[in-house]
Amino acid sequence: MSKCRRLDSKGSRYSDQFSTFTGIRAFYKSRILKSNFFSFPILCAFFILPGLAFNNNDSGRNKEPWNPDQLLSPSELAKTLMNPKETQPIVFCVGPGALIKGSIDAGPARDSSNLAKLRQQLNLLPKDAKIVIYCGCCPFEHCPNIRPAFTLLNEMKFTNQKLLNLEHNLRVDWINQGYPINK
Repeated sequence: MSKCRRLDSKGSRYSDQFSTFTGIRAFYKSRILKSNFFSFPILCAFFILPGLAFNNNDSGRNKEPWNPDQLLSPSELAKTLMNPKETQPIVFCVGPGALIKGSIDAGPARDSSNLAKLRQQLNLLPKDAKIVIYCGCCPFEHCPNIRPAFTLLNEMKFTNQKLLNLEHNLRVDWINQGYPINK
């Protein structure tokens, strides 16, 4: 008789144990999900921890197209421009108005037509040409022009490009310093 109790209609003798196990599992599952004690770790595991992992991996997402050693100080460029014995760089203004002495006005690089114009001018240069770009409209973190222009230089495989490090703007970091300008 005890064997009959263990057998179900299909002849399985573990059906009572399985249904008991299923019931216990369902009971604990409902308790765990309703419990505040277990909800917090579950939320952390599925929502908070992956978010922290992405925040720690932001370096690739916020990376600038230039390296720190590709930044050129205004004083260094001014010194080079005032010394005719030094190899003069080709200076492109990728912002509004080419004010630095000898610079070529490519126009604001945020506009695709100006970026295409810059590409045409760069196609005429050797890949190892000494190139300096600048904008000067505002600090780097807000400038819409330098990133597209510097990215273009990288894409075109130039090897000797620099970005003029204008921390504030062209007026403060170049003109007010008395560095040479176009007249």
